Amino acid sequence: MHGSCPDCPVRHQAICSTCNAPELRRLEHARYDRRYEAGQVIVWAGDRLDFVASVVSGVATMSHTLEDGRTQMVGLLQASDFLGRPHRERTPYTVTAVTDVVLCCFRRKPFEEVMAASPALSAQMLDRTLDELDASREWLLLLGRKSAREKFASLLVILARREVGGPQASPGGELQIDLPLTRDMMADYLGLSLETVSRQVSALRRDGIIRLNGNRTVIVQDYAALLTASGETDADGGPLS
Repeated sequence: MHGSCPDCPVRHQAICSTCNAPELRRLEHARYDRRYEAGQVIVWAGDRLDFVASVVSGVATMSHTLEDGRTQMVGLLQASDFLGRPHRERTPYTVTAVTDVVLCCFRRKPFEEVMAASPALSAQMLDRTLDELDASREWLLLLGRKSAREKFASLLVILARREVGGPQASPGGELQIDLPLTRDMMADYLGLSLETVSRQVSALRRDGIIRLNGNRTVIVQDYAALLTASGETDADGGPLS
């Protein structure tokens, strides 16, 4: 487990990053850790969730299952991401640990009380909610309009941005990405077949944009070319309007 708040590895990226010392002390009294093994369900869709949490380490998927049994992955939770909704007891998605996951959990009511008394924490929550809305809109575009190559490249760009600190950052030189998903999972996430995902991996390798280091590590050799392949920039490197 990750110990106290000052020792938390995601302290400066998590939802509590804007909290002052008194607010952190109040949250500390409401805090506890939970660990989940890879493959374990953290919460089922529709279940009551009596806590909210920050992901300290690991990766989890959010998915939705239709009445006929079809399942669509709708999101990823990685280190510093937030799980749960204040003032909402039940979760609309099933959350499953892909790797071993450690959560820093806060009992719901005390967290809501601190948030109500903290304009900074409330603003942080609003910013995160709006970021998630923007990401959902971008994902609608990806699933509905992008080609298979653009979809796979876009997923790599999303993961690369987490490594370099956000959408405005640009890595210098090569960038290593440790894939949190198997190719089967990526296919499900992107709405593609496993064979199509494998073809896109081979195509990006052939074009010198990426290379592989084992089954789950991608080395991005040309980030600008990856952006172009994702449909986010034109051939000259400028942003698409």
